[in-house]
Amino acid sequence: MSAHSKQVMQVVQRSMERWGVVIAFVALFAFSTFQQGSDFFNAENFRALLNSNAAVGILAVGMTLVIISAGIDLSVGSMVALAAAIGTTVMNSLIGSGSSEVTAVLVGGAVTVLVGLAAGSLNGILVVYGRIAPFIATLGGLAAFRSIALAIADAGEIRSQSATLFSALGRGGLPLPGLENSAGRPLTLSYSTVIFFVLAAIGQWVLSRSRFGRHLVAVGANETAARYAGISVSWVRLRVYALMGLLAGVVAFIQSSRMNSVSTAQLGLGSELDAIAAVVIGGTSLRGGFGRVWGTVVGVLILGMITNMLTISGVSPHWQGAVKGAVIVIAVLVQRSSRE
Repeated sequence: MSAHSKQVMQVVQRSMERWGVVIAFVALFAFSTFQQGSDFFNAENFRALLNSNAAVGILAVGMTLVIISAGIDLSVGSMVALAAAIGTTVMNSLIGSGSSEVTAVLVGGAVTVLVGLAAGSLNGILVVYGRIAPFIATLGGLAAFRSIALAIADAGEIRSQSATLFSALGRGGLPLPGLENSAGRPLTLSYSTVIFFVLAAIGQWVLSRSRFGRHLVAVGANETAARYAGISVSWVRLRVYALMGLLAGVVAFIQSSRMNSVSTAQLGLGSELDAIAAVVIGGTSLRGGFGRVWGTVVGVLILGMITNMLTISGVSPHWQGAVKGAVIVIAVLVQRSSRE
């Protein structure tokens, strides 16, 4: 192969590495529009797609940073269940003792987020100071956090005692000007979707513009070189797992308020798979040291479109896991070939 041909191939590989996820999104969007027509290409469907995938998107933002640091967190779904169970229990206890609904919801929400932060910090401590491989440490968390949540509710459901406020936060949103649903009512963008986009923007800024983001990439790319450069590898890793837990707490509050209850057996179940899938599809390397939050956002939308397309086409939901698994494998193979 001539030198010119090699240069062209390198340019193509770099372009695919950077923009491949966007190309895949556009191709899938065009295919869905062609196949399903107005069933897919309408504002109400897009709104539903965003609202139903916002929680996974928030988890995927945190997972992006964890994977860039050459780590992994398999416990996020269980953290969501545990944080929601404790937070909702505290909220119900306050309401039962005579506290105002506003106070109970605010305190319960704060407890939910703090429990997520504590669980994520525990994962970080096990990885950093316990020197346990991230896969093993968070696998233990996956089992332990879910088990504690199940014990709190005796493997049942915790129903919110908030009259209106709690569910209003989960189901409310911002109206989209000039857009209506099939019933003639204004379309709304849920608060969870707004939070997702805000956190994604912050995450991208942190990764590309902040000192912590640069340190995170350095640690993931080469831990030894990062230490010699004076970076506190332990502190970086501890913070990224704590941040992942914080975002799991946010999702716990969003999901429990949306359902106005907590199913300790089902809430967050499989969320880690969806989050990791979105991160990998978005182009973040599982080896660490490379990734982008905006790519993860596109990955979340691609997963959402695949699920949406399968649902509208009448494909059994039992096949959706197989499709997601295949997409993950294909994305990893594409990553490997583009970096060889």
